[in-house]
Amino acid sequence: MAASWNGLLPPRSYPDPVALRCLIVDDNSGFLQAARALLEQDGLQVVGVASTGAEAVRCLADLHPDVTLIDIDLGGDSGFELARRLFDDPFVDPGQLILISAHAEDDFAELIEASPAVGFLVKPALSATAIERLLRPPGDPRDRTGETVAR
Repeated sequence: MAASWNGLLPPRSYPDPVALRCLIVDDNSGFLQAARALLEQDGLQVVGVASTGAEAVRCLADLHPDVTLIDIDLGGDSGFELARRLFDDPFVDPGQLILISAHAEDDFAELIEASPAVGFLVKPALSATAIERLLRPPGDPRDRTGETVAR
């Protein structure tokens, strides 16, 4: 006998929006821990952290994040050079690149503009909202919840 269902269908439940998957590259272990906690609290999924360029490449080979945050000053490495290497390497998928620093954007404006990164965030302003804002197409009037905001 075939199974059948004669009752009312249960209400549909839709999953929450998928969280952005993020990799953080920074040589300061204290910052890595704090940034991971902050971003996860904000709803991002931090899939990994790396403290050197080589470690970032190894992580990216497996993780394929939606976004990679790269500190401009990685001790002996340049975050600008790492961003270019990751962008140009066909064997890694860093997702969208965002440069971060404790220094002001004006200090590096030309280098940021010449990089393959979609944008820059000063570390004290780092948040899921700030990241999501950088990833939106230009002119997109939505706030973090997807609602249109007045301009």
